[in-house]
Amino acid sequence: MGKLLARWIIVVLALLAAAWLVPGFHVGGDAWIAYAVMAAVLGVVNAFVRPVLKLLTCPLIVLTLGLFTLVINAAMLLLAARIAGSLGVAFSIDGFWPALWGGLIVSVVTTILSVFVKDKD
Repeated sequence: MGKLLARWIIVVLALLAAAWLVPGFHVGGDAWIAYAVMAAVLGVVNAFVRPVLKLLTCPLIVLTLGLFTLVINAAMLLLAARIAGSLGVAFSIDGFWPALWGGLIVSVVTTILSVFVKDKD
């Protein structure tokens, strides 16, 4: 349970960094609640939708040497923002390009911060 909470906090911080660095991310209302809900929604979307999408686009991923994964990350971020918005959370992304840059930032920040979360041996 502690590892799940730590990963969730890492995604919240990554979304905060993306919203701070990328124009086109809009967070309104109580921002911490928006980031927290968005991180949870993004986790669910990445757990259920992303594997199916990666399986369906496997030839494109291989053809582009993995760069198409950035497009998948952007799509997952846009989908999560849309779902969070339908839940009443004031989190929105203006379009594909802010989502692409935001997805890249979220990926880099989560990779860097995940180094500090140790696996139980």
